[in-house]
Amino acid sequence: MKSGLKVLLAIGAVILILVISITSSYNNLVARSENVESAWSLIDVQLQRRYDLIPNLVATVKEYAAHEKEVFASVAEARSKLAGAGSVSEIAEADAELRGALSRLLAIAEAYPELKANENFINLQDELAGTENRIATARRDYNEAARSLNTTIRRFPTNIIAGMFGFESADYFEASEASRETPDVGDLFGD
Repeated sequence: MKSGLKVLLAIGAVILILVISITSSYNNLVARSENVESAWSLIDVQLQRRYDLIPNLVATVKEYAAHEKEVFASVAEARSKLAGAGSVSEIAEADAELRGALSRLLAIAEAYPELKANENFINLQDELAGTENRIATARRDYNEAARSLNTTIRRFPTNIIAGMFGFESADYFEASEASRETPDVGDLFGD
């Protein structure tokens, strides 16, 4: 009877270890998944902040550069694309388009000395620059959280548990091909 009890205790210990291991792996995956969601929400918050700042910046520049309608239209179009984007890749592409349009808008602003000295414009430009830095930091944090989750999901034996409970890898926030090109602002200055 003693050897039967030892076998039962050994089997019970193995089962307990497996349950603890599965629970620990599952909780680790949940935590990493939540980190990805949290990091994504920070990107979303900063993109919304920029989205809200842009109309003020455009209105300020419009007062000084009323004839630059094409640039204002491209900023508005890129802004609405970003608002309608759903997936990580769509948001990354719309974000790149918006950054290009904003760089053209800021290039126009540089051509107007009175505008460069305008306190509202300077404040808006500083806010926008700060927001762009926050967006870059949020993107980096998101990609780090995604890397951590993806690495954990691919490791053995966690990959089995991830498959059992339906955990999926996270997409990275990658720059679109268009954002890798330097925007041509020379035509804005008559070059």
